[in-house]
Amino acid sequence: MSREHEIRGVLPVVHMPYREDLAIDYDTLRRQVDHLFETGADGLCLGLVSDTLRLTEAERLEIPEHLARFADGRGPVVISVGAESTVQARRFAHAAEDGGAGALMAMPPLSHGLAEPQLAEYFESLLDEVSLPVLVQDASGYVGKPMSLEFQAELFRRHGPRVLFKPEAAPLGPSISGLRDLTGGRAAIFEGSGGVLLIDSYRRGVAGTIPGVELLDGLVALWRACEAGDWERAYEVYLPICAIATLQMQGGLDGYIVTERYLMHRQGLFPNQVHRGPLAFHLDDETRREIDRLHDRLQAVLRG
Repeated sequence: MSREHEIRGVLPVVHMPYREDLAIDYDTLRRQVDHLFETGADGLCLGLVSDTLRLTEAERLEIPEHLARFADGRGPVVISVGAESTVQARRFAHAAEDGGAGALMAMPPLSHGLAEPQLAEYFESLLDEVSLPVLVQDASGYVGKPMSLEFQAELFRRHGPRVLFKPEAAPLGPSISGLRDLTGGRAAIFEGSGGVLLIDSYRRGVAGTIPGVELLDGLVALWRACEAGDWERAYEVYLPICAIATLQMQGGLDGYIVTERYLMHRQGLFPNQVHRGPLAFHLDDETRREIDRLHDRLQAVLRG
């Protein structure tokens, strides 16, 4: 089976655990990888909510090998290699390929909006540099500027199924449908809404979902219900997930990172809630209590 066909289903983005001295806690990261496969994930990703924007270059170069070793062949490892320069992105891409990743995920540079010829040079350089599939990530719902659907579709026309997509520009549903239609339904498209738009995205033909790990038991159950066409079960599981994600999204990217780390600690998966600052969002007690109530409701739904 080709690498790109193995990349589908539920591919959660790992959350980065830190020790009290702010160094990466690789023992906890390994246990998280075991947990996500035991919970039913089809693979894993290193992405924005892995704190990639807060990692050092040395850490980003060494993490792919760790994650591939922790995964131990149980599913593909997708590594985010987006950077502010092509030189950086190419180094990260080589580290991912050499470390055993199954695919790359790449955002364009974030510090300035690029014209499409410069964007094309950036992505073409990555595609030429390594042989892995590349998920083109438009993360403009959180950071950066949106890329046109036609530009993204042209990358697929030039490189075929080596190019996959993770659109996050608003509105997400029409973006998914637009990419689907512009690529003749042949491109693998993934959604990353944290569950909020998963049912709508599934009906539009996505190949998989890229959530976090903190609600993974619910997201696996939701994906499987969609795959089975069991819409009654799908909506039952979806509602508490959607309510939690709505609280997360009010804080933007840091809203997801902070609440995810809180829930990972609450579930006993993280020994602490150490963050690398500065942070643009903090959980207050009232939001925390509402997240607790909703998470308990989700667990009751899953048990039922």
